[in-house]
Amino acid sequence: MANPLQRRAGHPGSRILSVATYRPRTEVGNETIAALIDSSDEWIRRRCGIESRRRAAPDEDLVTMAAAAASKALAGAGVDPHDVSAVLVATMSHRGRATTAAPLVADALGATAAAAMDLGAACAGFPYALATADALIRSGAADYVVLVGAERMTDIIDERDRGTAFLFGDGAGAVVVGPAQTCGIGPVVWGSDGSRSELLRYDEAGILRMAGPEVFRWATSVIPQLARRALDAAGISAAGLAAFIPHQANLRITSVAAKALGLGPHVRVATDITTNGNTGAASIPQAMAALADTTGPALLVGFGAGLSYAAQVVTLPDLLGMSHHPG
Repeated sequence: MANPLQRRAGHPGSRILSVATYRPRTEVGNETIAALIDSSDEWIRRRCGIESRRRAAPDEDLVTMAAAAASKALAGAGVDPHDVSAVLVATMSHRGRATTAAPLVADALGATAAAAMDLGAACAGFPYALATADALIRSGAADYVVLVGAERMTDIIDERDRGTAFLFGDGAGAVVVGPAQTCGIGPVVWGSDGSRSELLRYDEAGILRMAGPEVFRWATSVIPQLARRALDAAGISAAGLAAFIPHQANLRITSVAAKALGLGPHVRVATDITTNGNTGAASIPQAMAALADTTGPALLVGFGAGLSYAAQVVTLPDLLGMSHHPG
């Protein structure tokens, strides 16, 4: 009988060490969008809660934004790029000549020995990638993982599409995940429903099209159940949460989910969408950074095209105690 293969020693757990963001320079208010879709500021606010969003300039490409957020996250965690085992980029909007963005981000960071890959799960990409980073560290395949959600959604939307033009923004959010003696990233609860993939799809020109009302109904039905399963998996109640950080798709979806979970007034509910729009896979880490003064358990929920969804409870790092201010 052949000798069994050796395996690496893993770590008992993993945790988020730092969070940072890159928000493009240009802020675009509702009036600019409304003029192109025969709408109004009031209509946009009522429909999704967005007041403004960021739009990337030509020199703010996806890799540049991702690398900037990741570099700040590494500085905040005090981790040298040479100690990074893997760079994961969650994105649905990478349109560069390179087939994947992650190797370019790793190169820009100086993480020359790191594995690098893109993870495509649309707006559920961040919790999917976070579960991957946690598994890599606990298995011993990685010590430190840089995880970036980065999107240039303006590259894949039609500025005159009344169903999508007002929703999306650009930007990046990054975390560094490292080993821990206890569990700082709870078990992921995830799934998909490919039978409804037509609700969020690319047309022949590669432009994102969305059946808005149907996506709203799907999201508001799946999120509460998904969130409760993630809480159960982590062994925590909704009352024990410090924050609720869902994908920033629509303020109305967030409100419905928070109400369904019965969250008390002590739970911070992320509303980064109001001034950032829906930034796809970047939205959860950006919303996390916006709650820099909050520590303790946070429930993360991602959902979107595919249709894909995922949730987990994490322990938020002490961002205010870091050497830099995220964002």
